[in-house]
Amino acid sequence: MLKIKNLTKKFDNFTAIEGINLSLERGDFFSIIGPNGSGKTTIIKNILGLLRPTTGEIEVDGKNIVKEPKEAKMKMGYIPDEPKMWSKITGKEALYFFGTLYGMKKEEITEKIPELLSHFELNGIEDKYFENYSRGNKQKFAILAALLHNPDLILVDEPIVGLDPDSAEIAMNLLQDFTKKGGAVFMATHTLPVAEKYSTEVGVLHLGKLKKIGHIQKLSSEMGKEDADLLEIYHYFSKND
Repeated sequence: MLKIKNLTKKFDNFTAIEGINLSLERGDFFSIIGPNGSGKTTIIKNILGLLRPTTGEIEVDGKNIVKEPKEAKMKMGYIPDEPKMWSKITGKEALYFFGTLYGMKKEEITEKIPELLSHFELNGIEDKYFENYSRGNKQKFAILAALLHNPDLILVDEPIVGLDPDSAEIAMNLLQDFTKKGGAVFMATHTLPVAEKYSTEVGVLHLGKLKKIGHIQKLSSEMGKEDADLLEIYHYFSKND
Protein backbone atom coordinates (compact mmCIF):
# COMPACT_ATOMS: atom_id res chain seq x y z
CA MET A 1 0.00 0.00 0.00
CA LEU A 2 2.83 2.40 0.85
CA LYS A 3 6.48 2.04 -0.16
CA ILE A 4 9.13 4.57 0.78
CA LYS A 5 12.63 4.02 -0.59
CA ASN A 6 15.68 6.05 0.47
CA LEU A 7 13.63 9.18 1.17
CA THR A 8 15.69 12.27 1.98
CA LYS A 9 14.42 15.83 2.28
CA LYS A 10 16.74 18.83 2.58
CA PHE A 11 15.92 22.48 3.12
CA ASP A 12 18.96 24.37 1.85
CA ASN A 13 21.80 22.95 3.98
CA PHE A 14 19.51 21.37 6.59
CA THR A 15 18.64 17.69 6.26
CA ALA A 16 15.20 17.19 7.79
CA ILE A 17 14.93 13.45 7.05
CA GLU A 18 17.50 11.08 5.62
CA GLY A 19 17.41 7.60 4.12
CA ILE A 20 13.88 6.69 5.17
CA ASN A 21 12.81 3.19 4.11
CA LEU A 22 9.53 1.54 5.06
CA SER A 23 6.64 -0.43 3.63
CA LEU A 24 3.00 -0.70 4.72
CA GLU A 25 0.54 -3.36 3.64
CA ARG A 26 -3.24 -3.39 3.81
CA GLY A 27 -4.35 -3.85 7.40
CA ASP A 28 -1.28 -2.16 8.87
CA PHE A 29 -1.60 0.50 11.55
CA PHE A 30 1.83 2.11 11.65
CA SER A 31 2.81 4.77 14.18
CA ILE A 32 5.95 6.84 13.94
CA ILE A 33 7.19 8.33 17.20
CA GLY A 34 9.80 10.96 17.89
CA PRO A 35 10.29 14.37 19.51
CA ASN A 36 9.35 17.72 18.01
CA GLY A 37 11.56 18.48 15.02
CA SER A 38 12.50 14.85 14.37
CA GLY A 39 10.89 14.85 10.91
CA LYS A 40 7.52 13.14 11.42
CA THR A 41 5.43 15.80 9.68
CA THR A 42 8.05 16.17 6.95
CA ILE A 43 7.64 12.48 6.08
CA ILE A 44 3.85 12.82 5.96
CA LYS A 45 4.02 15.91 3.73
CA ASN A 46 6.34 14.09 1.33
CA ILE A 47 3.93 11.16 1.14
CA LEU A 48 1.05 13.55 0.47
CA GLY A 49 2.97 15.39 -2.23
CA LEU A 50 2.92 18.65 -0.29
CA LEU A 51 6.71 18.52 -0.31
CA ARG A 52 8.90 17.12 -3.07
CA PRO A 53 11.59 14.64 -2.01
CA THR A 54 15.19 15.71 -2.45
CA THR A 55 16.01 12.08 -3.23
CA GLY A 56 14.13 8.81 -2.98
CA GLU A 57 10.79 7.45 -4.12
CA ILE A 58 7.31 7.15 -2.62
CA GLU A 59 4.57 4.90 -3.99
CA VAL A 60 0.97 4.63 -2.84
CA ASP A 61 -0.62 1.42 -4.10
CA GLY A 62 1.90 1.40 -6.92
CA LYS A 63 1.42 5.06 -7.87
CA ASN A 64 4.51 7.28 -7.66
CA ILE A 65 3.66 10.50 -5.82
CA VAL A 66 6.00 12.58 -8.03
CA LYS A 67 5.29 10.96 -11.40
CA GLU A 68 1.59 10.19 -10.85
CA PRO A 69 0.51 12.73 -8.21
CA LYS A 70 -3.20 12.81 -8.99
CA GLU A 71 -3.56 9.04 -9.04
CA ALA A 72 -1.58 8.65 -5.80
CA LYS A 73 -3.45 11.42 -3.96
CA MET A 74 -6.83 9.95 -4.88
CA LYS A 75 -5.93 6.92 -2.79
CA MET A 76 -5.17 8.90 0.36
CA GLY A 77 -6.98 10.65 3.17
CA TYR A 78 -5.28 13.15 5.49
CA ILE A 79 -6.03 14.21 9.05
CA PRO A 80 -3.84 17.20 9.97
CA ASP A 81 -2.87 18.19 13.49
CA GLU A 82 -4.50 21.60 13.00
CA PRO A 83 -7.81 21.43 11.09
CA LYS A 84 -8.25 24.51 8.93
CA MET A 85 -11.20 25.51 6.80
CA TRP A 86 -12.81 28.68 5.53
CA SER A 87 -14.67 30.32 8.41
CA LYS A 88 -17.87 30.84 6.40
CA ILE A 89 -18.35 27.26 5.27
CA THR A 90 -20.49 24.76 7.15
CA GLY A 91 -19.43 21.29 8.18
CA LYS A 92 -21.80 19.74 5.64
CA GLU A 93 -20.54 22.02 2.87
CA ALA A 94 -16.97 21.05 3.72
CA LEU A 95 -17.81 17.37 3.36
CA TYR A 96 -19.44 17.99 -0.02
CA PHE A 97 -16.41 20.01 -1.08
CA PHE A 98 -13.91 17.30 -0.17
CA GLY A 99 -16.07 14.53 -1.60
CA THR A 100 -16.32 16.37 -4.90
CA LEU A 101 -12.55 16.86 -5.02
CA TYR A 102 -12.18 13.08 -4.83
CA GLY A 103 -14.65 12.51 -7.66
CA MET A 104 -17.61 11.40 -5.58
CA LYS A 105 -21.10 12.00 -6.93
CA LYS A 106 -23.44 14.27 -5.00
CA GLU A 107 -25.79 11.34 -4.33
CA GLU A 108 -22.94 9.30 -2.83
CA ILE A 109 -21.94 12.13 -0.51
CA THR A 110 -25.54 12.79 0.53
CA GLU A 111 -26.01 9.13 1.40
CA LYS A 112 -22.81 8.86 3.42
CA ILE A 113 -22.93 12.11 5.45
CA PRO A 114 -25.59 11.02 8.03
CA GLU A 115 -23.61 7.84 8.78
CA LEU A 116 -20.39 9.80 9.26
CA LEU A 117 -21.99 12.46 11.46
CA SER A 118 -23.50 9.80 13.71
CA HIS A 119 -20.06 8.52 14.75
CA PHE A 120 -19.43 11.69 16.75
CA GLU A 121 -23.09 12.68 17.28
CA LEU A 122 -22.56 15.76 15.11
CA ASN A 123 -26.09 15.66 13.70
CA GLY A 124 -27.63 19.08 14.25
CA ILE A 125 -24.49 21.20 13.95
CA GLU A 126 -23.49 20.28 10.39
CA ASP A 127 -25.19 23.42 9.04
CA LYS A 128 -23.28 25.79 11.32
CA TYR A 129 -20.20 27.69 10.17
CA PHE A 130 -16.71 26.39 10.92
CA GLU A 131 -15.89 29.60 12.77
CA ASN A 132 -18.48 28.63 15.37
CA TYR A 133 -17.14 25.13 15.99
CA SER A 134 -14.98 24.19 18.93
CA ARG A 135 -11.44 22.95 18.28
CA GLY A 136 -12.64 19.41 18.93
CA ASN A 137 -15.56 19.59 16.51
CA LYS A 138 -13.30 20.98 13.79
CA GLN A 139 -11.06 17.97 14.30
CA LYS A 140 -14.02 15.60 14.10
CA PHE A 141 -15.04 17.00 10.73
CA ALA A 142 -11.43 16.65 9.54
CA ILE A 143 -11.51 12.97 10.51
CA LEU A 144 -14.81 12.41 8.72
CA ALA A 145 -13.54 14.20 5.61
CA ALA A 146 -10.57 11.83 5.47
CA LEU A 147 -12.87 8.79 5.62
CA LEU A 148 -15.52 10.11 3.24
CA HIS A 149 -14.14 8.90 -0.10
CA ASN A 150 -13.11 5.42 1.09
CA PRO A 151 -9.35 5.90 0.68
CA ASP A 152 -6.80 3.09 0.78
CA LEU A 153 -4.31 4.94 3.01
CA ILE A 154 -4.96 7.48 5.76
CA LEU A 155 -2.16 9.75 6.98
CA VAL A 156 -2.67 11.13 10.46
CA ASP A 157 -0.74 13.86 12.27
CA GLU A 158 -1.70 13.85 15.97
CA PRO A 159 -5.31 12.72 15.45
CA ILE A 160 -6.68 13.21 18.96
CA VAL A 161 -5.34 16.67 19.80
CA GLY A 162 -8.27 18.74 21.05
CA LEU A 163 -10.63 15.79 21.43
CA ASP A 164 -12.27 14.80 24.71
CA PRO A 165 -11.47 11.25 25.92
CA ASP A 166 -14.66 9.67 24.57
CA SER A 167 -14.25 11.31 21.15
CA ALA A 168 -10.58 10.34 21.05
CA GLU A 169 -11.51 6.71 21.60
CA ILE A 170 -14.16 6.90 18.86
CA ALA A 171 -11.62 8.44 16.46
CA MET A 172 -9.03 5.76 17.10
CA ASN A 173 -11.61 2.98 16.80
CA LEU A 174 -12.69 4.39 13.44
CA LEU A 175 -9.10 4.26 12.24
CA GLN A 176 -8.64 0.76 13.59
CA ASP A 177 -11.85 -0.40 11.87
CA PHE A 178 -10.53 1.18 8.68
CA THR A 179 -7.45 -1.06 8.79
CA LYS A 180 -9.55 -4.13 9.60
CA LYS A 181 -11.48 -3.48 6.37
CA GLY A 182 -8.27 -3.47 4.34
CA GLY A 183 -7.00 0.09 4.63
CA ALA A 184 -3.66 1.20 6.03
CA VAL A 185 -2.91 3.98 8.54
CA PHE A 186 0.31 5.97 8.92
CA MET A 187 0.14 7.97 12.15
CA ALA A 188 2.57 10.46 13.68
CA THR A 189 1.95 10.98 17.37
CA HIS A 190 3.42 12.01 20.70
CA THR A 191 0.65 10.17 22.56
CA LEU A 192 2.55 6.97 23.25
CA PRO A 193 -0.25 5.08 25.07
CA VAL A 194 -2.45 5.55 21.98
CA ALA A 195 0.29 4.31 19.65
CA GLU A 196 0.94 1.39 21.98
CA LYS A 197 -2.72 0.37 22.04
CA TYR A 198 -3.56 0.58 18.34
CA SER A 199 -0.37 0.06 16.33
CA THR A 200 0.58 -3.12 14.55
CA GLU A 201 4.08 -1.65 14.12
CA VAL A 202 5.96 1.41 15.31
CA GLY A 203 8.89 3.35 13.92
CA VAL A 204 11.41 5.22 16.08
CA LEU A 205 12.46 8.48 14.43
CA HIS A 206 15.40 10.45 15.81
CA LEU A 207 17.12 13.44 14.21
CA GLY A 208 15.54 12.69 10.85
CA LYS A 209 16.59 9.04 10.76
CA LEU A 210 14.30 6.05 11.18
CA LYS A 211 16.24 4.11 13.77
CA LYS A 212 14.00 1.06 14.15
CA ILE A 213 10.75 -0.44 12.87
CA GLY A 214 8.85 -3.35 14.33
CA HIS A 215 6.03 -4.72 16.46
CA ILE A 216 6.19 -3.47 20.04
CA GLN A 217 6.63 -6.96 21.48
CA LYS A 218 9.41 -7.74 19.01
CA LEU A 219 11.25 -4.51 19.82
CA SER A 220 10.83 -5.18 23.51
CA SER A 221 12.40 -8.61 23.07
CA GLU A 222 15.32 -7.09 21.16
CA MET A 223 15.94 -4.93 24.22
CA GLY A 224 16.11 -8.05 26.38
CA LYS A 225 12.75 -7.28 28.02
CA GLU A 226 9.35 -8.82 27.54
CA ASP A 227 7.23 -5.95 28.77
CA ALA A 228 8.97 -2.71 27.78
CA ASP A 229 6.59 0.16 27.17
CA LEU A 230 6.83 2.45 24.16
CA LEU A 231 8.70 5.18 26.02
CA GLU A 232 11.40 2.70 27.02
CA ILE A 233 11.53 1.40 23.45
CA TYR A 234 11.93 4.93 22.09
CA HIS A 235 14.72 5.84 24.52
CA TYR A 236 16.59 2.61 23.83
CA PHE A 237 16.50 2.63 20.01
CA SER A 238 16.90 6.40 19.58
CA LYS A 239 20.29 6.07 21.27
CA ASN A 240 21.37 2.84 19.61
CA ASP A 241 21.81 1.98 15.93
